[in-house]
Amino acid sequence: MNSLIKLELTRALRNKKFLFFSVIYPSVLFLLIAGQSTTSDVVTGTGGLNLAAFMMVSMASFGALTAVLMGNSERIAKERENGWVRQLRLTTLPGRGYVLAKTASAAVVSLPSIVVVFVVAAVFKDVRLDAWQWLALTGAIWAGSLCFAALGVAIGYVASGDAVRPITMITYFGLSILGGLWMPTTSFPQWLQDIAEWLPTHAYAALGQAIEVGGAPEAKDVGLLVVYFLLFAGGAAWLYRKDTLKA
Repeated sequence: MNSLIKLELTRALRNKKFLFFSVIYPSVLFLLIAGQSTTSDVVTGTGGLNLAAFMMVSMASFGALTAVLMGNSERIAKERENGWVRQLRLTTLPGRGYVLAKTASAAVVSLPSIVVVFVVAAVFKDVRLDAWQWLALTGAIWAGSLCFAALGVAIGYVASGDAVRPITMITYFGLSILGGLWMPTTSFPQWLQDIAEWLPTHAYAALGQAIEVGGAPEAKDVGLLVVYFLLFAGGAAWLYRKDTLKA
């Protein structure tokens, strides 16, 4: 499994288009959305966070989501079509090992996207936090991305090579927008806010926002992400085994 993780990392780091959209794109969006904001632009319902601090966590989460979801789903669907997955089945690698390797390698690639957004926010918007908060934010957002890495693996096994991109894009933008990564969910109608609170992306962003205001993530948000991770990872492993039986 370690060899597969190293291979996946090497392939991802060689993909310049993938690196641009997962590392640079979120920072550009951050500057576009929060570039003209001031420290007095407080986001309602966030415990006093200004727009720059709020969007820093949102775009770091969005960047990690981009890296793990987009990278996994399309790559796996193409690997199924070109026969790479069939070759892996001839090895001793179990289904759970394949899913874990894909999830872990994608999560490692997501780290630069998080760090770059933090650096841009600190340099250009003067976002200041204590050292423990920076470390806790990085760890929380990085660990939370595992949930979406598992989702990417599952989508890669549900969709064919031709259908994987539109399915991934709908999932990607739907979770990002409805989960509050592009705008505060407090701007939504109440019925939509009620739905958003149960989405994994809403819980994901809430982890970082809680740390920014000096607290600990709520048990509900952590629990939601754990449940979603188990569902996505379990579904991915089941789809992998099902695909194996079809071959």
